[in-house]
Amino acid sequence: MSARPILSPKSLILMSSFAACLLGGLAFAQSDGASNEEGEAAIPFALPQSGPFTPAEIKIDNDKAIADWFRSAHANAAAEAFSHWDDDGEIRAACATCHSGEGFRDFHGLDGTEAGVVNGTINTGGVVDCGTCHNAGLANIKEITFPSGLVHPVQGVEASCLTCHQGRTAGINVETAIANLAVDEPNGDLRFINPHYATAAATWLGGYGASGYHYDGKDYSGRFFHARPVASCNSCHEPHTLEVEFEPCLTCHQANSPEEIRIARQSYDGSGNVSVGISSDISANAETLLDLIRDYTEEVAGAPVIYDGNRYPYFFSDANGDGVIDTGEDGRPVAYGSWTPRSLRTAFNWKLVTADPGNYAHNPKYALELLYDSIADLSGPLGIDFEAMDLLR
Repeated sequence: MSARPILSPKSLILMSSFAACLLGGLAFAQSDGASNEEGEAAIPFALPQSGPFTPAEIKIDNDKAIADWFRSAHANAAAEAFSHWDDDGEIRAACATCHSGEGFRDFHGLDGTEAGVVNGTINTGGVVDCGTCHNAGLANIKEITFPSGLVHPVQGVEASCLTCHQGRTAGINVETAIANLAVDEPNGDLRFINPHYATAAATWLGGYGASGYHYDGKDYSGRFFHARPVASCNSCHEPHTLEVEFEPCLTCHQANSPEEIRIARQSYDGSGNVSVGISSDISANAETLLDLIRDYTEEVAGAPVIYDGNRYPYFFSDANGDGVIDTGEDGRPVAYGSWTPRSLRTAFNWKLVTADPGNYAHNPKYALELLYDSIADLSGPLGIDFEAMDLLR
């Protein structure tokens, strides 16, 4: 007799989630006690009353949508976004809203609990399931509050998208942290403020959403309305695969991919090259800003920093300047602890822009403005001729 395979708890949970979506897509029986037209009791499950039968004979109206979702990032239970808490055995309430469907429903009160808070930890193994975006209660959510304090109106599934792609912090958090501190003096109490990940909604709302650190006296582009009929996330993203539907872009743009689309005739990165997509300008200015942050920490703050995008908090100490991250007595990397108000606010803007890989489509002007102002901010103490860089805002 062959041994039966043993499934992990996580596998069972994901299978249950998939099965729930599958059964939810089958157009069969009604609620308990319901009857069909002949007066017979309706069967509350999706299998035929008699066999033999084959699975292919069972009609599933939304089987393609389920299959598309199952291969998307939202359903990848092994991804860091959903597996990060596996060793803990539970997801912290502060993280559960966006890292499990159960937590999302808890936060918005779609499970009958108090709205606006996750009531305790959530079991691991969940993903962004069907009930996250197809819950009937979403129709009752009329507004979403952003980290900046902005209260933005939403309709339907927009509530799901904007809840989980807004980031966790905003420029106001940076302003509060550096208030009344000497701008170029390292302060051991300052810590890197992380805007979080996949911040598409934060970018999209631009200056209106106030997600970035805004410099005094500067105006920032607001929500990126693009062009009709682009009005929401689903205007460009297939809602189940999450892939970008590029064909509609060709109505107005000539390009081979979204990254190759150019929205302006001038160069923003000083290269003078306008034959590439605007994403190239944003990437170039982001690289320039990170280089200046490194130079500033070494030459002005006197404490070099090393960036490692694979582990939090990303910026680490290099006290002896040997290009290797310092480690403590416990063998762990030493987080950078010599932030000045100037380096902290520029690093925040850099991380906010680069945390959204689709910044060139979501709000290219806002991304370029944040990078431009941050580069200008660092050029002064570094003695750089900013005008000679030939950047455009």
